[in-house]
Amino acid sequence: MSEQKKKRGSLLEFVAIFAIVYLLTQFAFRTFLPQKNTQNETQGIELKSTSAKVKGDHDAILSLENKTNGVLTLPDRCPMPPVEVYRVEGAGSGESVIPLMTTETALPCIPLTTVAAGEKATINLAAWKYSLFSQLGAYEVRLPKEAAITGTGGTVAAPSVEARFTLVAPGTLTRIFRAFITKPFLNFLIFIASILPNHSLGIAIIVLTILVKLLLFIPTQHALEGQKKMQKAQPHLDEIRRRFKDDPKRMQEETMKVWKEHKINPFQSCLPTLVQLPVLIGLFYVIRDGSVLATSRHLIYEPYLHLAWTFNTQFIGFDLLKPSVFVFPPLLVLLQFLQMKLTFAINDRKKKVQQGDKPAPATDSSQKMQQNMMLYGLPLMIGVFAYQFPAAVSLYWGVSTLFAIGQQIIVNREKITG
Repeated sequence: MSEQKKKRGSLLEFVAIFAIVYLLTQFAFRTFLPQKNTQNETQGIELKSTSAKVKGDHDAILSLENKTNGVLTLPDRCPMPPVEVYRVEGAGSGESVIPLMTTETALPCIPLTTVAAGEKATINLAAWKYSLFSQLGAYEVRLPKEAAITGTGGTVAAPSVEARFTLVAPGTLTRIFRAFITKPFLNFLIFIASILPNHSLGIAIIVLTILVKLLLFIPTQHALEGQKKMQKAQPHLDEIRRRFKDDPKRMQEETMKVWKEHKINPFQSCLPTLVQLPVLIGLFYVIRDGSVLATSRHLIYEPYLHLAWTFNTQFIGFDLLKPSVFVFPPLLVLLQFLQMKLTFAINDRKKKVQQGDKPAPATDSSQKMQQNMMLYGLPLMIGVFAYQFPAAVSLYWGVSTLFAIGQQIIVNREKITG
């Protein structure tokens, strides 16, 4: 096979692997992160809940879309939400709806009075989560009876539309995750912000990141030691692949012997990454569910329940609650690429020491593809995620990667022996 065809085949293989990994990762995030579901649509006015089932203590969010040619006008119902709220009791023929009223809001009530023709409005019910929606069960929301549509032909009553959603209890895994990840992270961020003059969320995240990296320092060192052992055994593994390429069973047996002889744990180098995943996901939920302290009472420890301040989410010109489109994604791609480059640099140095004056053996195509996937594919995927996630998550990952680069530089300076 010609060199050009080999390069073309490697490129296609790389693209295929990247696409598969990206799609699988997207599937995982869509499975474990909140999804949007549609409900009912009626005569030009659409009212729906973004989720048919809302986990207890999460925010119920509605979407109100005006598909008519006139302006939808709503009454100012503060301190009640812009829609009428009912609790659904019973089921079937015995079902009944009970109107709910309150004067308590966790956040200042902002009325929604108009929705222009063809426009869509979002109604976040978070301000009433501890008053109107404190119990689990089914709820119905309706457009107020006073709602009207004003167009060229005059003003007419808006059609009667409603939507339903159900507040469900968090599952066991969610409760465990909250107890050991989300709550400790949020309360640590609150603690750090409480001693800062401007209660900066950005600085609190940087402190949290450094603490996490220090806690993972020893496991990371063990992982790097595992990489050294693997690299020391690599010539033997290459020879095994060459000799037994037509006998997979024998290849596996001989590989296991080499691992045992060199005391190699193939999963050791993956441990820091596996530990960081729940940290990353936990921080995502902290930013999504806990950044507004007034609606995060279910996540806050008792000493911080009655704070007179909230997080300052502005940091070096970024709103940490919104994705950064032009800065963080390319920056994270560059940092991750640099980290991978440093990782492979030490491997190349070890190979040169081990080979001495011997000619370099041909690189295994699968090994080369795996290296290219880590070197190019991983940074690109992180950049894609940074484009979608709040800047606070990108800030965590950026500081974490900088720490890892520093640690890798220290390792790369160590004397390499054969």
